[in-house]
Formats: sequence, C-alpha cells, structure tokens
Amino acid sequence: MESFISEHLPDGLLDLPAGRLHEKLDGPKLFHLPGRVKQPLVVSVLQHGNEISGWDAVRHLLGNTYARQTLPRSLILMIGNVEAAAKNRRFLPGQPDFNRCWPGHDGTPGPLHRLFAHMTAHVEMQQPLACIDIHNNTGNNPHYSALNHLESGHLALAARFSPTALYFTHPRGTQSRAFGAFCPAITLECGPPHLSAGADHARAYLHSALEDGEKFLDPAAGNPLSLFEMAATVFANPQYTLGFGNAEADIVLRPDLEQFNFKSISPGTVLGHVKPAVLQPLRVSAHRPGHSSDCFRVVDGKIIVSRTVMPVMLTTDARVVHQDCLCHLLQAVAGIETANVTDPARVEPQAQKQ
Repeated sequence: MESFISEHLPDGLLDLPAGRLHEKLDGPKLFHLPGRVKQPLVVSVLQHGNEISGWDAVRHLLGNTYARQTLPRSLILMIGNVEAAAKNRRFLPGQPDFNRCWPGHDGTPGPLHRLFAHMTAHVEMQQPLACIDIHNNTGNNPHYSALNHLESGHLALAARFSPTALYFTHPRGTQSRAFGAFCPAITLECGPPHLSAGADHARAYLHSALEDGEKFLDPAAGNPLSLFEMAATVFANPQYTLGFGNAEADIVLRPDLEQFNFKSISPGTVLGHVKPAVLQPLRVSAHRPGHSSDCFRVVDGKIIVSRTVMPVMLTTDARVVHQDCLCHLLQAVAGIETANVTDPARVEPQAQKQ
C-alpha cells in the first residue's frame, strides 16, 4: 500500500460514488487538505463500505460548496474500506471490521491495526478541533449520535446533530473512542444509506463545523439531549440459521422488528419463534456489571421478552446480524453535568425523507 497521507485528492475522486473509489485508492487514506485556519477538523467516512452518506456529504461539500474557494478550516479526511464499498458490503470476507481496529481494540493486532495506530498518532500531532465519524444504520432508526466520552466538547458535538445521543464503551477499537482521548469526537448515525436525508444532514453538520470552528463546540448552541447508554448487546446464536417473517430458518424473527428501535418493549412481547432444537436463540452480553442478561426466553417455541428493554440498531439484514449484532439495549443516563442534557424520555423514530 502506498503512503497513507496525502495533501491532495486524486484527480476525479469527487466525481466517483463510493462504489468506485477503489479505482483510485488502494486502501484507507488520510487526506490533509489546507484551510484558512490551520487547526484541522477530522472527518471519517466509509469505515463500513455500505454506509455511504458520509462520502456523499463530503463529495458535495468539496466538489460544490468549496469547489472554488479555500476551506475555512483545514480538513483531515479519512476514507476507509473502499474494497467493501465496491461490493456494497460492511466489510469483505477475510477483512476485520475497520471500526474495531483502532487503538484500544481487544483483537489480535494485524496490518490494519498497525496502520490505524500510525494514523491516530499522525492526527493527534495535528491537535484537531474535533473528529466526526459518519455512519449509517442498516435498519430503520432515527438520526442520532454516539459518543464514548462525556466531557462538554463531546456532548456539544452530539447536541448539534440530534436531540438523541448514545454513550457506549463497547465495542472497543472504534475510531471515536481512540480519537476522543485527545479531541472531542463523535459518531453520526445517519439512518439508512439509501435515503438522501442522511447525506443532507451530514453535509449541513460538516458545513457548520467548518464555518463555526470553536463556536461549534459551545454546549449552549445545540439541542437539549436525551442521553442513553448502550448497556448490553444482543447477538443471534451463530450455531443456527436466522431469518425473518416466513423464512425457513432455525431462528425466525418478526419482519417488523425495526419498529421497536428507540421504543420500550414490554414483557410478554413475542419477537419470533424457533425450531424445537433451539434452546438459546439470543445471547445478551452486558457492558457493565449489574445489567441483567435475562431479557428473553423461549416459551412454547416463541421468543418472548421477559423484562422491559429499549433496543437500538435492530435490523432485518441477517448478514449484518451475523457480522455485528442483532441490536443494542439502552438505559437512561442521569447525573451528567451539562445544560444540554435533559431527562431522557421515550424517543420516537423520526420519519425519514425519501
């Protein structure tokens, strides 16, 4: 792989959709683009190859908004998994999940981990204003942000994007957690990638960050936040086949599962059914001691919710479930010292624009 840092975008790069970036890039790259203010903003796109809203937002900003003018602030742009983007996949067979390979990961170090360690060290030396990592959801979710640190700068970034934010400590090895150790850092979750509203929202957010600079980190400037913590992760048992609706599989979940994102699910709710031999279709991994893992049970072949839960990132894409997880479970966060955090309440998914 060629040097991972460049001061110029390759000719014609902004003309390419995410699925064709591999024609000009041979792997993850950092582009350090100069602006009037030297302290850079860091933007990361395509850590997952099928999550394209970030790249669509960036190519519009650089190819249109700032096509004939100097950037108001230097921009460090990280472009991630172009090989997976070519196949419209999160990551390819034989690849690790890019957003599990940053410093602080708990996996076995490989070439990508070492590359990302070098990238992190380079970015830290630039003393960036903030880091913004742009993602999509596979399932139907509202736009929300995710953060790993609860200091005011991180919360201010969250408040500028959405009234809903998630705090998480697992999984490890995410870019936002690694970069958040030396600058405010945020992950933007921009809804399903095929909806233009995600790229539009991300583009407006990045434009404001570039133009407003330090004012963008003012805690009083954003939305009041409903803040939740990812308390546990739910995995489908990999020993069994998984399907949705009328599928023929060992574990069959209801086809309208995504309706429960950011909603409280009451005990007794049926989520699906299993074949007789399946005893433990779902596994709950708590992120902290004290969170119950006894959230689901099987009764007469039905998967039943056994205690009130609030999921996020539910998806009916079986491939993504096996590559990552079925969903995360949330709990309200209280006692954060910031004027922007309100008492968390039930959050209804917002209608996405077509």
